[in-house]
Amino acid sequence: MRAQLEFVSAAFPPYPAEEEHSPGRYGVRLAEFLAQQLPAHGFPVQAVTIENWGIKVALENPDYPLWVGCGSYEKHENGFLCFLEPARPFVRKWFRKLDNAPIMERLATAVENILQESGEVSQLRWWTENELRHPV
Repeated sequence: MRAQLEFVSAAFPPYPAEEEHSPGRYGVRLAEFLAQQLPAHGFPVQAVTIENWGIKVALENPDYPLWVGCGSYEKHENGFLCFLEPARPFVRKWFRKLDNAPIMERLATAVENILQESGEVSQLRWWTENELRHPV
């Protein structure tokens, strides 16, 4: 499963006061951009919130919390990282095991298409759940 997407773009600079909240961390413009585009791909947005690690784009999903995290990524100049949650193929709810893979694949495809179609990003690279657990 695709879990994190890193890329480079100069299209999402920080707002003037954004880095005061979390120095070195920004991504509000990116989160706002995704929040505007995701409903057209079948993912209505509940809220965009600033967290201490970056920005959270919460999506409507009746079965479990579903969201996209956005933030700057120091590995590259103008680097960004988007991560999809929950990043596992199954979600446990009460005594049931829900198959999360289909919706996460649709979400990954939507995020990738939105970014590519913008014409403002380069060096897209997906990290899988396995790579996150066992870095190369």
